[in-house]
Order: sequence, then structure tokens, then C-alpha cells
Amino acid sequence: MTGTAPMLLVGCGKMGGALLSGWQARGVTAADVHVVEPNGDLAGALTRDHGVVVADGIDGLPADLAPSVVMFAVKPQVMAQVAPDYWRFAGPDTVFLSIAAGTPIGFFESCLGDRAAIVRAMPNTPAAVGRGITVACANNRVTDAQQRLCQSLLSAVGAVHWVEDEDLLHAVTGLSGSGPAYVFHLVEALTLAGERAGLPADLAADLARETVAGAGELLHRSAEAPAILRQNVTSPGGTTAAGLDVLMGGGDGANGLGDMMTRVVAAATRRSRELAD
Repeated sequence: MTGTAPMLLVGCGKMGGALLSGWQARGVTAADVHVVEPNGDLAGALTRDHGVVVADGIDGLPADLAPSVVMFAVKPQVMAQVAPDYWRFAGPDTVFLSIAAGTPIGFFESCLGDRAAIVRAMPNTPAAVGRGITVACANNRVTDAQQRLCQSLLSAVGAVHWVEDEDLLHAVTGLSGSGPAYVFHLVEALTLAGERAGLPADLAADLARETVAGAGELLHRSAEAPAILRQNVTSPGGTTAAGLDVLMGGGDGANGLGDMMTRVVAAATRRSRELAD
């Protein structure tokens, strides 16, 4: 990833910080990255932990800065106040990369101008441990070289996929963007079920947490499809089969976990579209 400097990171909270850590792990030096972060405590931690120089706003950046990429990692709620200030960087040599949920490419085109090369990306929180997954979409101003640069930056924290239809990012948000919360809630539900079955609370919590984490790692390492892995641990007439019969809605799928997750992802997808309007 070296040789991509200079880069400008606007906002460096949890996701921005995860990306910065990933870049530095791949050889990007502190001098390669300019950071804008108005939170003084966070800015101090970034300087201490990453060695980067942090400005509290665009006016604190070098006047001659010409970044190859401007990454917006601020919350969607403040994007309208933040993004327009960076219009001066719009041009053929800079790509804007946004990881803000629900903020469409058209918004950036309207405030940065029709010369702006823009990539919109939807990562998820496992990026914090290098196991995220991101889906990205580019406008027609993005060159092949700029797309490769964005691919390199995003892949520092996990897998990356690209789509041409920006509308698909709503479903991506509903599935992988919100998905970690669904998994965490599964752990909560398993813990409660264990307690109701008579297990001590701390034991139920540990069993649920490690079972989900371990199963996820097994899935990650295996070339087998999830359905095959499920079948491998399900003996006919056994305990797992009895539990799955309930989870799968009595065998016909109606009102089972599959049906519920369809409704869950649909609800999150619908809300993503509402926020983008």
C-alpha cells in the first residue's frame, strides 16, 4: 500500500481508527496520512498511538496539500456540514471515499461538483479486528487506478466487493452493515435460553459467547457451505435435530429463523432507503 500518499482521513472515530491501524500495518507511515478530527481527546490519542499529525478542521491542513484520496469517516448526521468544505480537492487526481451509511453518491456530487470522483463504501464493525467486509460502488469519474487505490485501502480491514448498482447498498447495509448486531443479539438470546434451562448465568454467557465465536471461526476456515457444516453436526433424531426443528419452523420454514431473518434484513434495508431520501 505504500506509494499511495498523501491521504486525507476526515473523521477518525472507531471505523476511521480501524482503517488507519490497518493501513499502518501494511506499511503506510504517519507522514503519509493527514487527519482531520475536531475531538481534542481523540486527536491526542491519535497522535500518541499512531504518530499522525491531526488538524481540528480543514483550515489546519497544509495549503498545498493535494491528496490522492479524501476519506470521509464522519457520522452521516454531520456529513452535510463537513463534506462541502472539501470541494477544493475535487479533480482528476483525487478520489473521495465515503464510509458513511445512507449517504448516496448523488449527495457528494451535489456538494463537491461534477468533477468529483466518488466511491461510496459500506463496511462493518468487525473491521476493528481486521475481519470486516465492505461493499463499494463508484461513480463514472473514478478511474481504474483510483478504484484499485480504494480497494487497497478498504481491504486493509477485511474483504471487499464492488457493485455497479448503488441501490444494492441498502440491502448490504441491512445484511452485513447491521449484521454484527444480529449476531450479538443471538449470543444474548442463547445466554438467556441457557439460564432458563438451569445453567448459572456466567456459565451460560461463556458457553453462548464461545460457541458463536468458535462456530464463526470454523465457518471462516472451512471451504464447506454453511448448510453442510450444519448437517455435519446434526445426527438424525438427536439433540441438535430437535433444536433445529424449532429453529427452522417445524421443517417447512414458515416462522422459522430463515423467515425471521428475511424480515429483519428487509426492515433494515427499508430503513436505509428512508434515511437516504
